[in-house]
Amino acid sequence: MASKKDIPTNTVSKIKQLRKQEISIKTLVDGIFQGDKAILAQAITLLESSKPEHFEKANSIIEKCLSKPNESIRIGITGVPGVGKSSFIEVFGKMLTGLGKKVAVLAVDPTSTLTRGSILGDKTRMETLAKDPNAFIRPSPSGESLGGVARKTRESIILCEAAGYDIILVETVGVGQSETVVHSMVDFFLLLKLSGAGDELQGIKRGIMEMADAIAINKADGDNLKKAKLAETEFSRALHLYPPKENGWTPKVMSCSSIENKGISEIWKMIADFISKNRKNGHFEKNRKIQNKNWFLQTVDEQLKQFFHQKKYYKESKEKMLKAVEQNKISPFYAAKTLLDNITKELK
Repeated sequence: MASKKDIPTNTVSKIKQLRKQEISIKTLVDGIFQGDKAILAQAITLLESSKPEHFEKANSIIEKCLSKPNESIRIGITGVPGVGKSSFIEVFGKMLTGLGKKVAVLAVDPTSTLTRGSILGDKTRMETLAKDPNAFIRPSPSGESLGGVARKTRESIILCEAAGYDIILVETVGVGQSETVVHSMVDFFLLLKLSGAGDELQGIKRGIMEMADAIAINKADGDNLKKAKLAETEFSRALHLYPPKENGWTPKVMSCSSIENKGISEIWKMIADFISKNRKNGHFEKNRKIQNKNWFLQTVDEQLKQFFHQKKYYKESKEKMLKAVEQNKISPFYAAKTLLDNITKELK
C-alpha cells in the first residue's frame, strides 16, 4: 500500500472517520456518485463483509448504483505468476489516465489456506498508478472463492462504474481456474504470456487460449526480444487451431514491454477496436446480458450454500458424517447423499 505520506492528510483523516462510524446508505451512494474514493472503498468493504446485517445494506447500494447509466469497458487480465501483470497494469493504467480515462483496478490477492491471510500488496506494486487522482486500486483477498476471484468482484465492478470509472481492470492471481470466472464478468479478456519459459506449450494445452480475445507476449525487451517475436509467431499459429468466435473476432497476438513502455498503446487501440466492433454488431450488449444471467444463477448457488451452512441441523449432520467418513464407516459419496436427504426431510 502506498505510504501515508503519499496520501493527502484530509483523505487519511476521512478514511479513519469512516471506519469508526456506521454510514447511511444515502451517504454511501451519494459519495460513490460523486467519485469519492474513501466512500467507494468503504462501500466495497461493506460488500465484502460476511456479516448478515450488512447483506441488505450492500444490496440496497448495488441496486441504486445499477440505476446509474455508464459506458464502461471491463477488461480481464490474467497470466501465470511472474508474467508481469502488475507492471503491465500500472503502465497500461497510466497510459489510459493520460488519455483522460478514469481507471479502476480490482486486483485479487491469494488468501492463505492455512492462516486465512492475504498480502494485499498491489498498491505497493503499482505505486505510481496508486498516486494517480484518476485511478482507484482495490486489492481484495480471494478468500475461498474459485480460482482466487474475490466473491464480490462483480458487485465491486458495479460500484466502480457508478463512481464514474470508464475502464475497469480485473486482475486474477493466475492460479488456473480464476480465468474462467473473470472471463464471465468482463468485455475483453487479455492473456499475458512469457517467452522462453516453456509457457508457449502450456498456453496451447490449456483451455485459456479459447477464452482469450488477445494474447500479449510481455517482457519483450533486451535479450528477450527475439524470443518474444518467435513466441508471437507460435501463438498466432496455435490460435488458428481454434474455432472462430461467435462475435466474428479473430484473437490477436502482440508483444509488449512494461519496462520500455512499448506495445502498450497498440494493445489499447486493439481493445478499443474490439469494443467498437462488438457494440456495432450487438455482441457487446448480448454478452453483458448473458453475464447478468450467469451472475444470477451463481448467486443463487452461493446463497443456497450459505443458507444451508447456517442451519443447525446441517452443522450437526455434517459433523456426524465427517466422523463416519474418517472412520471408514461410510463412503464420502454416500455420506453426502445421506446429509442431503436429512436436510430435505428437515425442510418438509
